[in-house]
Amino acid sequence: MRKSNIRQFTKQFYRGNGGYFVLAMVQTVLATAAQLMISWLLQQIIDLITGSNTAFTLSELSIIAVVLFVIVIIAYMAAYWSKPKFITKAIGQYKEYAFEKLSRKGISAFSGENSSLYISALSNDANTIENGYLSNTFLLIDNVATFIGALALMFWYNPMLTMISIGLTILPLAASILTGNLVAKAEKDVSDRNEDYMSTLRDSLTGFSVIKSFRAEAQICRIYIEKVRKVSGAKCLRRKMELIVEMLSSCAGLVVQMGVFLVGAYIALTSGAVSAGSVLVFVQLLNYVVNPIGVIPKCLAERKAAQELMEKLAAALDENVREEGSVDKRELCDAIALRDLSFGYEDGKNVLNHVDLRFEKGKRYAIVGASGSGKSTLLNLLMASSGNYTGSINYDDTPLQEIDSKALYDMVSAIQQNVFIFNASIRDNITMFSDFPKEEVDRAIALSGLTQLIEHRGEDYLCGENGSGLSGGEKQRISIARSLLKKSQVLLVDEATAALDAETAYRVIDSILDLENMTCIVVTHDLDRPLLERYDEIVVLKHGSIAEQGSFEALMERREYFYSLFTVSQ
Repeated sequence: MRKSNIRQFTKQFYRGNGGYFVLAMVQTVLATAAQLMISWLLQQIIDLITGSNTAFTLSELSIIAVVLFVIVIIAYMAAYWSKPKFITKAIGQYKEYAFEKLSRKGISAFSGENSSLYISALSNDANTIENGYLSNTFLLIDNVATFIGALALMFWYNPMLTMISIGLTILPLAASILTGNLVAKAEKDVSDRNEDYMSTLRDSLTGFSVIKSFRAEAQICRIYIEKVRKVSGAKCLRRKMELIVEMLSSCAGLVVQMGVFLVGAYIALTSGAVSAGSVLVFVQLLNYVVNPIGVIPKCLAERKAAQELMEKLAAALDENVREEGSVDKRELCDAIALRDLSFGYEDGKNVLNHVDLRFEKGKRYAIVGASGSGKSTLLNLLMASSGNYTGSINYDDTPLQEIDSKALYDMVSAIQQNVFIFNASIRDNITMFSDFPKEEVDRAIALSGLTQLIEHRGEDYLCGENGSGLSGGEKQRISIARSLLKKSQVLLVDEATAALDAETAYRVIDSILDLENMTCIVVTHDLDRPLLERYDEIVVLKHGSIAEQGSFEALMERREYFYSLFTVSQ
């Protein structure tokens, strides 16, 4: 399964990129062949100078030299044109594919996942893959081709000496390749530690005000330093593993070089069976055998490490992905019906128990209850945050699981307590970077109560990181404008005013309740009588079950659980 997942990632390297890859491969092989031919040319020239028999004249060898020079120039021009484009496009498509898969996750995926894993995977890990997998592909091919080609020429010159060279390389080469597993493991450990570090850094910056107000700077610094040291330790271990591979590769090269020199010297001294040019070219070709022995194991180790990182990302991206339905339902005609709905985040611990509800089109509903009663969970399930519930959720007669995600999110919008604002203009935050007619944007601005803000600051006002330049009420109004512009038929509001002052909270909810032709389901902790009286129905949850439901007047007349909640809140 994991190999299949990785295959989908590696396919992205070559999608629409095959021409550059083929050209780069041809260039690599061509450059390698030219280098080997130059060694042969030197042997011919030396033998010609020393009076040995050769098949070519000096003029012919000069022409061959010019041709080889032209081939080398063409090869490097091809590399200039193809390699950077292939690698750049390949890693770009890899990131695009990973992010596109990331966008398929369920709407509440990151309430239970560590986003630092993906930040690390698409930054530091991607750089490792770019260098250790993509760039090394050509380096690996170059060295393998050089190694094989040099051995072939050496065999042509002196088979016995070549066989001795091969025998000397097998064991050291195998040892250095096996140590590549150590590098792969060390690289994955660096990725894991870096993910943990990124998580701590993000939390430290996001929760900076909490840290300052509780004077926890020293404790956070201690935790941060601990994470830095763990990352540094993992990187140090990785470098050590790389040095072990490099050391074994160098030792292998030294063994081969000294062994061949000694055997070659013995043959030359005892039989004189080789010419001066042959001796020279054999020495040069030996370098083409020795150098790859040092490079190939390192390339293979880095390549395996990059594959480990791809496996890690592929496994993470397969989690919390909603099973797509196929029904293109974008309109609520009658009602949302919940029948015998039960759900729990852990086995045997239900948050909702046998809930039966009906939210009719165009009506306004308030969901109230004590903390932990299941209010937010109920809203999240309506947005298909999880499919692991029992019972049913139907939009009209269509089960929620059968509705296509795009269609569902066209039909339903959500306003959360913590509205996320992008570091972009007010207009871009309202339109979510899409194109809408100006009159539609102006209408959404007016209905959401943003007119005064736009008049004061303008549509192009940069909101700052997560809306740092806006007040809480302004951010909530932008979220309302988003939903209006989207023309969703169902609006889910989850504790949207929890962080606002009473006056701003009243105005925000009042604006939501003024919206026409929209089914509104509002989770609220504010039991404000004038607002509660405007809801068509109030649903009261207690320990994950429905305690009561009805209009404000009817619930107050019963003097039961809701009456107690309302009375205590006043």
